[in-house]
Amino acid sequence: MKLTWDKLGEHLYETGVDRGVFYSYDKDTKVYKNGVAWNGLSAVNESPSGAEASAIYADNIKYLNLVSAEEYAASIEAYSAPKEFMECDGYVEIADGVLAGQQERKPFGFCYRTLIGSDTEGTSKGYKLHLIYNASASPSEKQHSTVNDNPDAVSLSWDISTTPVDVPGIKPTSCLEIDSTTVPAEKMTALENILYGTDEAEARLPLPAEIITLVGKTA
Repeated sequence: MKLTWDKLGEHLYETGVDRGVFYSYDKDTKVYKNGVAWNGLSAVNESPSGAEASAIYADNIKYLNLVSAEEYAASIEAYSAPKEFMECDGYVEIADGVLAGQQERKPFGFCYRTLIGSDTEGTSKGYKLHLIYNASASPSEKQHSTVNDNPDAVSLSWDISTTPVDVPGIKPTSCLEIDSTTVPAEKMTALENILYGTDEAEARLPLPAEIITLVGKTA
């Protein structure tokens, strides 16, 4: 079939960021649990690195390329952070309302959503869920300035690095993307009930193996 470009309804794009969720990590049970809403989320900037080729030469020719391991990193920008995140940002509450900084930083899980739009459906076309595992936050700069005639809220940011988790059948990964335009609606609902919680169950971040079982994979 001959290729065609820019058909009506196929002008797709991705935009926005919302529904951030923070998950604490239980090192004893190895479960990401106690999910809480991350309000004030303004940006998530993904910045993977690695996967760089190193050329090997032999017999007077380029013999092969060796590719370095890929690492996932990102930055989170927000106007606020959940209280539960403080221990992941190097703070410990030593008395009611008193935080001590420069403490051990705990790993965490994170989830957020972006919207999929099209020329005919706008941003109601669908959405993607982005899941991040084994994240560690680095110290970040915080700027405080005087109130003036051009006020602005303080924007917070955190650089995060990750350690991959196991995925059945493929190499470990630190991130997953779930596309609502591909995954059936009932399976997306079941996954979101896990990620966001229900009246009966707290929100948690399922590992890749559980997601594969839930969503399924066509051979």
